[in-house]
Amino acid sequence: MKLGHWVLLAALLGSFGCATQPPTGDRLYQELGGQPGITRIVEGMLLNVARDTRIRHYFANVDIGRLRGLLIQKICVDAGGPCVYQGASMAESHRGLNLQPADFNALVEDLQRAMEQEGVPQRSQNALLARLAPQRGEVIRQ
Repeated sequence: MKLGHWVLLAALLGSFGCATQPPTGDRLYQELGGQPGITRIVEGMLLNVARDTRIRHYFANVDIGRLRGLLIQKICVDAGGPCVYQGASMAESHRGLNLQPADFNALVEDLQRAMEQEGVPQRSQNALLARLAPQRGEVIRQ
């Protein structure tokens, strides 16, 4: 067999091997419990925020029902799920709030607590937080 044929055969076999493995995002979506799990995580996070004296004032005039739906969409998309996020960009939705790093960190802690309460493995928590971390710069304007 010529070298070109070996390269083509290796590429074809490699593509079959990749096709059988779920994409990383899909795996994270499943590890979070799919849509029902993400819904419970978001609801738990919002309950944690409501008790969190550090940041709850930011949510005083927010339509929590609408926010709940948008957060479910956002986390679903970021986890590689089949959702479509229909909200504003992170920069636009946080414009004018003058959020500080401590505010962002408080929300992350509330999210982590909710994931722990749902029994999400630490590895999966870290994977989601790693996907959300790049948005920090859009939320905090320095």
